[in-house]
Amino acid sequence: MREDDLILIAIMNNGRDLHLAKTELWYRIPVKNAPKRLKEMRYIAFYLTKPFKDQKWSIPYWSEIKGIKIVKRSELLPKEADHPKANEEYYKIEIGELKQLSNPITSKKGRRTAFIPTTIKKFRSAKEINDLFDESPLEDKLWDEFKKKGIDAERQYYVAEGKNHYILDFAVFCKEGSIDTECDGDSWHSQPDRIVSDNERDNFLTSKGWSVLRFSSKQINEEMPYCIDTIKHTAIKLGGPVIMDTGLEDQTIWSGIQLDLFDDF
Repeated sequence: MREDDLILIAIMNNGRDLHLAKTELWYRIPVKNAPKRLKEMRYIAFYLTKPFKDQKWSIPYWSEIKGIKIVKRSELLPKEADHPKANEEYYKIEIGELKQLSNPITSKKGRRTAFIPTTIKKFRSAKEINDLFDESPLEDKLWDEFKKKGIDAERQYYVAEGKNHYILDFAVFCKEGSIDTECDGDSWHSQPDRIVSDNERDNFLTSKGWSVLRFSSKQINEEMPYCIDTIKHTAIKLGGPVIMDTGLEDQTIWSGIQLDLFDDF
């Protein structure tokens, strides 16, 4: 096992599927909703949701991926041949024996997250689910500073209304509003089409009461105190930060798309 090996954090939302993973050593993902880098994953870990009571909102189990193949749902679950999705294709993830973490990785806010592709290095060191995201070095650097300064935030937070669907790099919840903090890689966000889409995105969020803060690569790499002070001052103007029920347990999040995975399973 190498630190740069990839591991997929995958949702486990009922006891039946956990039993299948433990006894029959497989897990399933709808082909149409699968992560793009699924076949690069060497390991898989399971994030347990509300039905698991004492273990809910935590990652207690992981395993090695032995193989991946495409089958129909009816082949995996022949007793459910009448299921509406019986003829749809699924990836059957063949796994080894489940191993249990001595210190499960938890979610402070009860996030219902479908997939998080990450590295073994991050998986080994993570204390909570926000430590797992592997989006960019800029985000990692700002997240490390958030933790040092005691700024409570959620990474990769999903916001949607109608046809508008956005993933926020960081969401900081305050008593009189919320802050969207974005890490703007200089080359990516300077592209003309990105400038237009970023503008539309910011206008939508502002209309919904979000305060949008954007920091460039230079600011994050060379002017971190400015970034943190700006976030703190904005939070003060919004009545101060607050730990609140964000409603994330009703959402499924992966790469900016809300997935209907729970019915598929």
